[in-house]
Amino acid sequence: MDLAQTEGLVDLIDAETEAQRRQALRVLSGDLGRLVAKWRNDLVRAAALLEAVIDFADEEVPVDVTPEVASLLDGVEEDIARQVAGVAVSERIRSGFEVAIVGKPNVGKSTLLNALAGREAAITSEIAGTTRDVIEVRMDLNGLPVTLLDTAGLRETEDQIEAMGVARARERALAADLRMILLLPGDTPDIEVLPGDLVVTAKADLHQVDGLSVSAKSGVGIDHLVSRITDVLTDRSANAGLATHMRHRDEMERALAGLKIAKDWVQKGPDGYDIAAEELRIAIRALEGLLGRVDVEDLLDEIFSRFCVGK
Repeated sequence: MDLAQTEGLVDLIDAETEAQRRQALRVLSGDLGRLVAKWRNDLVRAAALLEAVIDFADEEVPVDVTPEVASLLDGVEEDIARQVAGVAVSERIRSGFEVAIVGKPNVGKSTLLNALAGREAAITSEIAGTTRDVIEVRMDLNGLPVTLLDTAGLRETEDQIEAMGVARARERALAADLRMILLLPGDTPDIEVLPGDLVVTAKADLHQVDGLSVSAKSGVGIDHLVSRITDVLTDRSANAGLATHMRHRDEMERALAGLKIAKDWVQKGPDGYDIAAEELRIAIRALEGLLGRVDVEDLLDEIFSRFCVGK
């Protein structure tokens, strides 16, 4: 197994939900390794074309390989960029999405958390400011790992401990994958509503309001709210790529950096081939962290397999 497959095996052992299991199996089966191997082969081929022009100028090799090399690099760059964009979602499937419940004190955040969790995970009280720290509850929503966050009520306070809780609540809410802003009927949000936020009105058993509304005590609207959360996170999961760890992203971004520089030098023609070839070697080495290593023998094998040189 390559290193990525080994990581996939560890993720499979640690999987708690169906989505995590499926994602880990894709990596363990070698899907990521085969994709990276294709990138590697294309980069080796491109480097071989450049090296052939540089080192075997007196042999029967094409003088201008710019179009073919540029085509290979464009394809690899597009594929890698697509995978880099999907790493954040894949990482969330692996580690879990965070859904924060935010709002003013005494709107029923802790009661809602308990209703969603199906147990008394948080202390509820009529006293404002009961929740001082962030309370986390792990859940499985349609196979997706989700951590619900019950945060301190958002308000100005002179209580130093509560103020620390409010600051932490705002920080965790901004970092969460999804925010549920809980309101009492007739209230307005005490925090800026960002695109993607779910605005939920409490006490649905007592008041009729438009939009999402729930009653944590009677259970009215809870199933619909869970369905909305699940739909949002499922849609985001569709953008997940094969790369599942930030380490994968770092290696791919290193490869992209080398590719971009190589493409610029390739466009300068034969005079820029030597620098372009070196940048491609840097890009190839960046992929070594995923699959292994490539050295001069790989380049020579590609050159001799494609051109009648050295005979």
